[in-house]
Amino acid sequence: MSNNEGVTVYWRPGCPYCMRLRLALRLRRLPRTEVNIWENADAAAFVRSVADGNETVPTVVVAGHAMVNPSPGTVMAEVRGRAPHLLT
Repeated sequence: MSNNEGVTVYWRPGCPYCMRLRLALRLRRLPRTEVNIWENADAAAFVRSVADGNETVPTVVVAGHAMVNPSPGTVMAEVRGRAPHLLT
């Protein structure tokens, strides 16, 4: 479901952690795909598959590596290690 070369952020409306992470990544101008799990059943199923059956968001995939509720710093560290081509 996720982009194995880039960054995918799974989120849902009203989630304060999602809003914080999405804003931080936007301010860093990180290219990413954002997927609302309430509008995409396959995305919700993917999140459950990596979050112990829960729809915990934000869930972020960086070059195929899934992280549940990571901080912006953790996401950027993963990008530097797994997908440095995305950094400007």
